[in-house]
Amino acid sequence: MLKTAQPANTEPRQNLLQAAGNVGQASGELLSHIGETDTDPQFQDMLMHLAKAVANAAAALVLKAKNVAQKTEDSAQQNRVIAAATQCALSTSQLVACTRVVAPTISSPVCQEQLIEAGKLVAKSVEGCVEASHRATGDEGLLKQVGQAATGVTQALNELLQHIKQYASGGHPIGRHGEATDRILDVTENIFSSMGDAGEMVRQARILAQATSDLVNAIKMDAEGESDLENSRKLLSAAKLLADATARMVEAAKGAAANPDSEEQQQKLREAAEGLRMATNAAAQNAIKKRLINKLENAAKQAAAAATQTIAAAQHAASSNKNQAAQQQLVQSCKVVADQIPQLVQGVRGSQAQPDSPSAQLALIGASQNFMQPGAKMVTACKATVPTISDQASAMQLSQCAKNLASALAELRTAAQKAQDACGQLEIDNALNMVRDLEKDIQEAKAAAREGKLQPLPGDTLGKCSQDLGTSTKAVTSGIAQLLSETTQGDENYIGISARDVAQTLKSLASAARGVAATTDDPAARGAVLDCAGDVLDKSANLIEETKRAIVKPGDAESQQRLAQVAKAVSQALNRCVNSLPGQRDVDNAIRTVGESSKSLLAESFPSSGRSFQELQAQLNEVAAELNQSANEVVQASRGTTQDLSRATSKFGQDFSQFLKAGVDMAGTSQSKEDQTQVVSNLKTISMSSSKLLLAAKALSTDPSSPNLKNQLAAAARAVTDSINQLITMCTQQAPGQKECDNALRELQSVKGMLENPTEAVNDLSFFECIDSVMENSKVLGESMAGISHNAKNSNLPEFGDSVSGGSKALCGLTEAAAQAAYLVGVSDPNSSAGQKGLVDPTQFARANQAIQMACQNLVDPACTQSQVLSAATIVAKHTSALCNACRLASSKTSNPIAKRQFVQSAKEVANTTANLVKSIKALDGAFNQENREKCRSATGPLIEAVDNLTAFASNPEFASIPAQISPEGRAAMEPILAAAQTMLESSTGLIQTARSLAVNPKDPPKWSVLAGHSRTVSDSIKKLITNMREKAPGQRECDDAIEVLNGCIRKVDHASLAAISQQLTPREDISMETLHEQMAASVHEISNLIDPVAIAARSEASQLGHKVSQMASYFEPLIMAAIDTASKILTSQQQMAVLDQTKTLAESALQMLYTAKEAGGNPKAAHMQDALEESVQMMKEAVDDLGATLAEAAGAAGAVGGMVDSINDAINKMEDTTVQEPDGTFVDYQTTMVKTAKAIAVTVQEMVTKSNTNPDDLGGLANQLTNNFGNLANEAKYAALTAENDDIGSHIKKQVGELGFSCTGLVTKAGALQCSPNDSFTKKELIESARRVSEKVSHVLASLQAGNRGTQACITAASAVSGIIADLDTTIMFATAGTLNRENAETFADHRECILKTAKALVEDTKLLVSGAGASQEKLAQAAQSSVSTITKLADVVKLGAASLGSEDPETQVVLINAVKDVAKALGNLISATKAAAGKPHDDPSMLQLKSSAKVMVTNVTSLLKTVKAVEDEATKGTRALEATIEHIKQELTVFCSSDPPPKTTTPEEFIRMTKGITVATAKAVAAGNSCRQEDIIATANLSRRAIADMLHSCKEAAHHQDVGMEVQMRALRYGKECATGYLGLLEHVLVIIQKPTHDLKQQLASYSKRVAGSVTELIQAAEAMKGTEWVDPEDPTVIAENELLGAAAAIEAAAKKLEQLRPRTKPKEADESLNFEEQILEAAKSIAAATSALVKAASAAQRELVAQGKVGAIPANAVDDGQWSQGLISAARMVAAATNNLCEAANSAVQGHASEEKLISSAKQVAASTAQLLVACKVKADQDSQTMKRLQAAGNAVKRASDNLVKAAQKAAFDAQDDHAVVVKSKMVGGIAQIIAAQEEMLRKEKELEEARKKLAMIRQQQYKFLPSELREDGQEQ
Repeated sequence: MLKTAQPANTEPRQNLLQAAGNVGQASGELLSHIGETDTDPQFQDMLMHLAKAVANAAAALVLKAKNVAQKTEDSAQQNRVIAAATQCALSTSQLVACTRVVAPTISSPVCQEQLIEAGKLVAKSVEGCVEASHRATGDEGLLKQVGQAATGVTQALNELLQHIKQYASGGHPIGRHGEATDRILDVTENIFSSMGDAGEMVRQARILAQATSDLVNAIKMDAEGESDLENSRKLLSAAKLLADATARMVEAAKGAAANPDSEEQQQKLREAAEGLRMATNAAAQNAIKKRLINKLENAAKQAAAAATQTIAAAQHAASSNKNQAAQQQLVQSCKVVADQIPQLVQGVRGSQAQPDSPSAQLALIGASQNFMQPGAKMVTACKATVPTISDQASAMQLSQCAKNLASALAELRTAAQKAQDACGQLEIDNALNMVRDLEKDIQEAKAAAREGKLQPLPGDTLGKCSQDLGTSTKAVTSGIAQLLSETTQGDENYIGISARDVAQTLKSLASAARGVAATTDDPAARGAVLDCAGDVLDKSANLIEETKRAIVKPGDAESQQRLAQVAKAVSQALNRCVNSLPGQRDVDNAIRTVGESSKSLLAESFPSSGRSFQELQAQLNEVAAELNQSANEVVQASRGTTQDLSRATSKFGQDFSQFLKAGVDMAGTSQSKEDQTQVVSNLKTISMSSSKLLLAAKALSTDPSSPNLKNQLAAAARAVTDSINQLITMCTQQAPGQKECDNALRELQSVKGMLENPTEAVNDLSFFECIDSVMENSKVLGESMAGISHNAKNSNLPEFGDSVSGGSKALCGLTEAAAQAAYLVGVSDPNSSAGQKGLVDPTQFARANQAIQMACQNLVDPACTQSQVLSAATIVAKHTSALCNACRLASSKTSNPIAKRQFVQSAKEVANTTANLVKSIKALDGAFNQENREKCRSATGPLIEAVDNLTAFASNPEFASIPAQISPEGRAAMEPILAAAQTMLESSTGLIQTARSLAVNPKDPPKWSVLAGHSRTVSDSIKKLITNMREKAPGQRECDDAIEVLNGCIRKVDHASLAAISQQLTPREDISMETLHEQMAASVHEISNLIDPVAIAARSEASQLGHKVSQMASYFEPLIMAAIDTASKILTSQQQMAVLDQTKTLAESALQMLYTAKEAGGNPKAAHMQDALEESVQMMKEAVDDLGATLAEAAGAAGAVGGMVDSINDAINKMEDTTVQEPDGTFVDYQTTMVKTAKAIAVTVQEMVTKSNTNPDDLGGLANQLTNNFGNLANEAKYAALTAENDDIGSHIKKQVGELGFSCTGLVTKAGALQCSPNDSFTKKELIESARRVSEKVSHVLASLQAGNRGTQACITAASAVSGIIADLDTTIMFATAGTLNRENAETFADHRECILKTAKALVEDTKLLVSGAGASQEKLAQAAQSSVSTITKLADVVKLGAASLGSEDPETQVVLINAVKDVAKALGNLISATKAAAGKPHDDPSMLQLKSSAKVMVTNVTSLLKTVKAVEDEATKGTRALEATIEHIKQELTVFCSSDPPPKTTTPEEFIRMTKGITVATAKAVAAGNSCRQEDIIATANLSRRAIADMLHSCKEAAHHQDVGMEVQMRALRYGKECATGYLGLLEHVLVIIQKPTHDLKQQLASYSKRVAGSVTELIQAAEAMKGTEWVDPEDPTVIAENELLGAAAAIEAAAKKLEQLRPRTKPKEADESLNFEEQILEAAKSIAAATSALVKAASAAQRELVAQGKVGAIPANAVDDGQWSQGLISAARMVAAATNNLCEAANSAVQGHASEEKLISSAKQVAASTAQLLVACKVKADQDSQTMKRLQAAGNAVKRASDNLVKAAQKAAFDAQDDHAVVVKSKMVGGIAQIIAAQEEMLRKEKELEEARKKLAMIRQQQYKFLPSELREDGQEQ
């Protein structure tokens, strides 16, 4: 195959396809030979058969095409036909070859994809063939033949694709009733997902009832056909169970249908569905569980395969990767995954081999869950390495593999979760079985060992197995602590998981024990290890059994006690197991020796040895030196093998015995009793520190890689030295100064080891703290050296001794700091891998545990005094609080949910037991008696136990830190620092030795010169040390290198920019645009991930700086190369420059950041750099965001969706990742945002479906929008889950959002594919199917949120409904103002008054319910919210009818009435929001106060409405009433204005100035009304004032909050806005006084009020001009533009109408379908609307011309501002009409083709109506009421309104009917002939019914001449 594929080869393509087919066949044979065929042979045969059928059909088509070619005269056309036929033949043979290659491995999604692609190519070539034939000939006969042949191919192809699809979806049923059980599984899933949406649940329940009744019938038929009576009985009882469960489910569904708002009923339905699922499972022999396990097996296989391919790709890419650090991480993560793959594969094989074994299934689930985290880490590591791989092919391969692995992991996660839910109950039994099996394995190993047949497994060595045994004992200890803790809490699910974990760790322990036994040469050790391991397993099995019993009786004290005892037995067995290790026994012996020798110290008296003091002194010095040497040897040996360690510890034991003997002798010769006691106590201290040293050595030998143990060992050795020094100081009587010198030499000896090879941290100091420490200690050392020589000269021996001690301490400090600094320098080299901090620091836990235990012992010690009690209590409190903090941190960092729970729980236990102990200590402190002491003692027990459990859990190796690996380059960098420190130590040792002899004999001149030489060397070496440390400061060199790289990159971009400007940038041909996009996006993503780590390192982690900086720099080169290549392929120079400029900006901001990072250097004390660093970080983030957004946009436009899919997967992973900060908001806040975002996603999806037909190029942009929305949704979901009432709701929300994410990735992928090939009908179908799935998942997400908080969810829905009502009322006000709100028939207001009053009173009741609902259950709140919405809807409707009945001749009164109800609706909207915020809060919460004040406003407004209704017909008072209502309304608007809440949007100062104009007019009106006192003037004033003041206040606040407006100007504008409104209020109140008692004096005062208003308006305009700044210009006169705009709008509308003309409803199969007339209606109505709007816009332009002609609107800008504003209104209104009509046409088109919803159509039509109303208002403002044009305009407007009304009614009716039809699933099995008769009759009846309906409709339309339907105007519409 490879030969034929060579580029130089000239063989025909057929040979290549043939060769490929042979490869496929051979691989199939190979797979079946090794028993790995994963698809059934029948399926494969069928696949080949279908592929051949396609080939045969295509051959037929080619023949027909040949006939066409022969008949064609035109040679060019003939050639085209021949070429198309050839292409068709080729693509078909390619399909067959592809089928042969992939058939054996068709279970892989990648293979399925290849085959589907090949199928699509065939479809394309068939289309091409048909098209070419059509062009070539007009012969009907030939074309018909070609058409039939093409249809044959398409049908065969469809069958092939269906066959593959069915396999892909796992659609091959398992077992006899597979199909029915599958259906039940899917439908119950849907019911669970739809919780919260009763309608959907009931609909699914109907389908479920049908499916189960089918299954019951099938089982009954089986039973009837069964010959064995017993089996028949079983089947019938199963059928009965199933039928009963179905009946229960149907009952529950009825309940839910009857009470759709009842949460309880939905819960019942859910439980019934679960019961039904279980019954199905039982009846169909676990079919459901098998199905889920089967899905998991497939997912696990795919994940294993994808991981293997990814590892191979990673290995292949390694050679060309420039970024070493990323490569190391990748290798590391690949290793971990490679270790997991065999377990996953074993899990799959085990499950397939034993399909009914629960333990095999659980093993598979466990393996899958363990695989996910390493897999995800590997995907991240792959993505991080892709940009820096120079070989293009390797990079693409790795990137593709990583994507495949990511999607395989997503599938695996879902499958594992579902399987876990189905099988989780069996975890404990399974764990027990596992442990019992392990016991058997150990017994077999023992038998083999006895016969000498126990062989080590490959790769086992004694060292490795011993280490594994040590590690696994820790893991078992930790697992048991977790199991105990979960058992006390009694959560069965978590207990099961903990038991599984314990069993897994025991498995590792057993295999390690077997390995040790097989590799050791010591037969005794072999037996001991296996015995101990068997013992551990036996005790663990008992523990799990006890746990099972404890679950049954939760909280039973006795069972808890038994559990604790069994657990203790396990931990003792574990200790014995570790002690049985070879090498451990020698250490144990040494510990025993120390213990035995130390017993002699307990004697009452110490007899004298009879030797002289001098002898004893000399002997003590000698053995002390020996013991010191031995201790250092133990430290050295710990780095070698276990044999070295056992030798060193044995020697230490012997040396200790001799030392102790000499010490006891010394005690015997002591003169006084006091001295003797002192000596003995010092010896005890030495004995303690020696035991600690040996224990540390023992711990290290079981776990050599543990990071802190080596430090602990070195510290223990130093402690031994210190305690020896103390004893010597006390016991020896030499010349003064001698002891100090000896002690100093011993101390220097003990720290020398530190400098030998510091591969791990010596302490916690940072690099800069090390430098400080060196500086301080060198100062001290300088003083000490001066003191030594000065005091030695003058023989001041006591002072000499002090100087020596001080100098020695300083030298030890210097050495420690130098070693730590060297370690940090080594680690910070980019080639070294920095260690990773563990989740917890086990040593901290161990130290705290020890301290707490010691303190508790002191507490219960009878000799303990009161002050000691308090100090002990302080120690306990300090350490327990440290432990709790560590737990809190760990729980926030870990992503393992079990560990998270455990840390939190442990911290709680420790805190509670500490609190109890502190309480008892307080009591003891108050009354120091025996009883309280006893209480104290009993309180220490639980605390010690809790701390022990926590320490055991924290010792889990999973939480341990990973030590650093220092590279050779790193070691070289350490060398100078270590060399200087070593020189310093050597010369210091010489210096002290010389000083020692000089102290005795100061008159020795040669010695003095030696001393001077030493002290000079010490000074020089310290100087050198400091210089070297400064030069080697971590990260500095790397920063310089990175800066150089970035400068180079910037130069490259500049160069490319110059080339681009002069158009000499040669396009790169060998790489596609999409690949370049992906490269850039990947690099930008990685750079963005590194910004914060670099900043953190620069602030305070010097050792990380080099790594992070080098990593960041390594991504810039690929980014720059990709950016330049991308630019080279872009055609427009503007876009070219945009890409290059933004890339350059990013590089420059990174350069700036590197300079500041280098300067800051990781030194937390460099405070002056912190601000600069912060700023540069901010700049860089902005640059990354800008470039990222540009790339996303470009990718969207090009249809490159790879990055979007990645983003969605990232968002899902981040949501699943449990490490998050504390949430800021409440559940309701997140719920509200999520509902908004989810709805936005639904809208985007709807648009994608529409655009897939009309304009596929827009799909990329929409996909990008969808991706961003989903990112926001997933982010909110993370916090919503945290703040939800309980974990179940939280995890349910996350699960639904996750599933939505997977559906979104499918949709985005399809959108990309369709954008690239817009005519591909397969992809279009798939896109629509994907969109349907996404919409369904959106509804599931909404339902899950609703389940979380039904009440607040209902409030959110209600608030949006109310805002719709307000918008609708605004539109009605426009019609009323325009005088077109006419009365129906001859009705009067009295007909409606009662209804209005009744509804308003009902609304007051609802208000009460709402307020009380905030404190009540969610259920009640939901009911109150829904009830209030239905009441306000009703109220709005009756008030509108009432207003219409007043007649259009009194528009002002109409407006007053509608305004009153609008105020009520607004108040209700605010009340609902306040209720939502206050739900579930305590009574004293601020949100409760807000709620109460909202309720007051609500009641005020309803009262105001009632008064208005009563006054409407009273000519004498209605004006007064209107004015009162307006004053109230303005007060409410002022309250909102003065609140601190920012406005929802901002506006420009120009807009604000325009709004102030209205006030001047209104003021004049108000003064006139005050003077005339006529009711109609007053009503007009009231309406005008209301609008003018509200508009002014809104625009004032919006303009003041504009981001460009300064604080001072903002305050000024707000102040004058308030002043203006209060001034105006004063004016209105004065007018009100005048109306009631008109006097001349009062009327005189009107002028002063109006002046005050005018004054504040002037101030307001000045404030607005201040906002605008200096460049204030008059808006240009737009009157001239108006006519053109109007004509343009008319043309646009006509074009839209023409487009509609050409539309025809799609032909439908003739079936029972009521909505046929609906589509005809849609088109008719839409056409009539288009015609009407066209007429309207033409009429408007005529009106505009007429106005100009009459001079009412000047052609010359005389009153430019006014007219201009008016013309603007006319233009924007015309534009809106045109835009709305265009929308309507699109919606109609989509609805007819079945893509868009009726709702979309209705809202489009309402929008047309609303914009029409605006246009009418705009025209009437200036026009002459009686002019001909105006009448024409009015007529046109009414026509539009009528047409849109009809459309809305038709659509609403269709939508309503459709809702009724949805739920019914008709099952029909008809017989041929009869079927046709029935169908024909049905058709006839329906046509008659339609005719009848149409007649009625016409009559109705004639009766109600028109009745305008409301609009949901857009937000911008509300303002106008």
